[in-house]
Order: sequence, then structure tokens, then C-alpha cells
Amino acid sequence: MFNKKSITDIDVKGKKVLVRVDFNVPIKEGKIKDDTRITSALPTIQYLLEKGAAVILFSHLGRPKDEPDPQFSLAPVAAHLGKLIPNPVKFAEDCIGPVAEAAAAALKPGEVLVLENTRFYKAESKNDPEMSKQFANLADIYVNDAFGSAHRAHASTEGVAKYLPSVAGFLMEKEIKYLGQAIDNPARPFIAIMGGAKISDKIGVIDNLLTKADAVLIGGGMANTFFKAQGYPMGDSLVEAEALDTARELLAKAGDKLRLPVDMVIANAFDNDAETKVVGVGPVPDGWRILDIGPETVENYAKVISTAGTVVWNGPMGVFEMANFAKGTVGVAKAVAASNAVSVIGGGDSVAAINQSGLSDKVSHISTGGGASLEMLEGKILPGLAALLDK
Repeated sequence: MFNKKSITDIDVKGKKVLVRVDFNVPIKEGKIKDDTRITSALPTIQYLLEKGAAVILFSHLGRPKDEPDPQFSLAPVAAHLGKLIPNPVKFAEDCIGPVAEAAAAALKPGEVLVLENTRFYKAESKNDPEMSKQFANLADIYVNDAFGSAHRAHASTEGVAKYLPSVAGFLMEKEIKYLGQAIDNPARPFIAIMGGAKISDKIGVIDNLLTKADAVLIGGGMANTFFKAQGYPMGDSLVEAEALDTARELLAKAGDKLRLPVDMVIANAFDNDAETKVVGVGPVPDGWRILDIGPETVENYAKVISTAGTVVWNGPMGVFEMANFAKGTVGVAKAVAASNAVSVIGGGDSVAAINQSGLSDKVSHISTGGGASLEMLEGKILPGLAALLDK
């Protein structure tokens, strides 16, 4: 259950509202390549404007070296937002200090101000109380709508909440409801699909899911490490040598809950045009590597998914950036889209796969936060959420 106050629980008329958004979008030559994260924040922004608030938005972008860097400026994001909403959108060339304070003070109800990148200061990731106070001085109310950053205890995500009445935005609320429900009270059978390259990134998640899910379907590079742990030579496949003991422990603990691929696509080079073969599970010859799950595995997984009440999916089934090794991921995406399950997709690559397959409107919820959704699936408390007022 979502037990935090949200923007519908407070009066914002005539107030200045500081909203932490996740505007960490891909920008190339000043142009935004994918504005999903911006459009995801629009319901919160528009609601606050309609209710008579002056809205101040702040976010990080990329990984600047704790100092101003033009390539990580939020100016293009402010310009793009100005095309998406009818209200005036202004930009402040700093996120704290005199420039930000003057811009915030001049802001009128119905107007939007975008502050410069919070990560231009080291104090942001240090969760420095002084920076948090400077943020708080800009507004009357704090709203966290940046689920993608809620797993970080930074000045803009957690620190500022100590100094202002703090509530959740609509996106944060939606994310927590879908992911929280999936973990705590799922419609059954609850099927988890885990892909991606590394087990080590997802040990805690798989561990937690084995106690909650009815089946955990494994794909992607992490499957290779499980195969190696079972004693198969893996040729030139990606294997996480330091995670072999972990893989053995998970296999021993999981019993038949953990499902591994039964066949795979192998290639003689890491190249879309390499020679390929579909082989059953077993030794991979030298010079060959596993780059996708095979058709029989897709069929097996699709059967399991078709029975599901809830599906949570994080991570691709193969090297889906190459068309010849995307079939496993696309096959699983189609199965999830065709099921009647409540489906939650998290993590950049699985989201990209669902979008590329043109199936995003067929899933219940696409999470905007890879790291945050993984930490929730692991059962961790998110600092940015914990800091908000309880209902």
C-alpha cells in the first residue's frame, strides 16, 4: 500500500512548489533523443499549475565532475518542456545561490522555472545539509516525483525533505503502487523474469524474488554464469567468474523455481553478421559464445508467462541491440504483452526492448527507474520515498 502523502493531499494555491523530477534524458548536440522522462512528469507539473502553484523543477543530468559543464546543462530540457506545455517555462543558470533565489522569488503562479543541474555541485551527492537548506529556501513545499533517483540519499532527493513539507508526485505514487503491489501482494502466479549481463548486480533481487515469486525465469548473460556453475564449458561466452559460488548457492536454494534456458543461440563472433547456431544446453565450443536464448526457451517461457497473474521483468534475454540476437527478448516481450497479467517492466534495456517491439501500450506499467526498481524488488527502503510525509 502507498502510505505517503501525495500532491492531492495538500493545498498548493499561491505556493511555490519545488519538484524533484528525473530529467536525466539523453541529449545529443543540444537535441533530446528520448523525452519519456519529461513526459512522465507532465501530469504532476500540470496538476500543480492548474491548482495555482508556481512550479520550480530541479534534476540531475548525466555525470558531470561536480562542477558546471555545458554538455550537462538542463537548458535544452527547459526549452523542450516549453514546447510541451502552454505555460511560461523559465530557466535559471544555477540551482542554488543568488541566481536561483532571484528567479524563484520572481516566479508567479502558473509559471514554471527549471533550475540548472544539481550535480554541478559535489554537495548534492554528499547530501550536504547546507545545500538542502538552500534548496528549501526557494519554495514552500517539496514534491519528489523522481522515482529514478529515489534510491539515492542526495540533497535534492532526501536532504531537502527535512526542511519543507514533503509529498509524492503522481509518477512516484504510480511507481510505488505498481512495484509495491507486485512484491507485497501479487496476483498469482507471480512470475519474475530476470535478464541482463551480470548476476552480481541482481543477487539480492533474485534472492528476494525466490521467496516471493512462483517462478523466476533467467535469460541474458547471467544465464551463462549459471551454466558454468553447473560445470559446462562456456567457450568465449561472457561469464562472471567471481559469481560462480553465488550461482551455485542460488541453484541449490531455488529448487525448480529458478528456470534456466534449455537452448541458446551461439555465434562465432560478437557481431550481428557472425555465423550462428541454435544448440541445446551443454558445452559451448571454443571460439563460440552465447548471445541469446533459443526458440524452445522462448516457447517454454511464453507458456509460463501466459498463466501469470503478475509479471515483473528486468533485463534483456540476449544482446538485443543486434537484430540477430534480439529474438529472445522480443519473444518474451510479446508473451508479456499477450498475457492477462499485471505486468511491470523495469530497467533501461527491458524498457527499450518493449518500446522497440511496439508493445509498450500492452503492459500495465513501465518503470522509469532501473536502479530504484531493482532496489524495491530487493526489498530495500528507498531514501527519497522514506523522507516524505506519511498519510
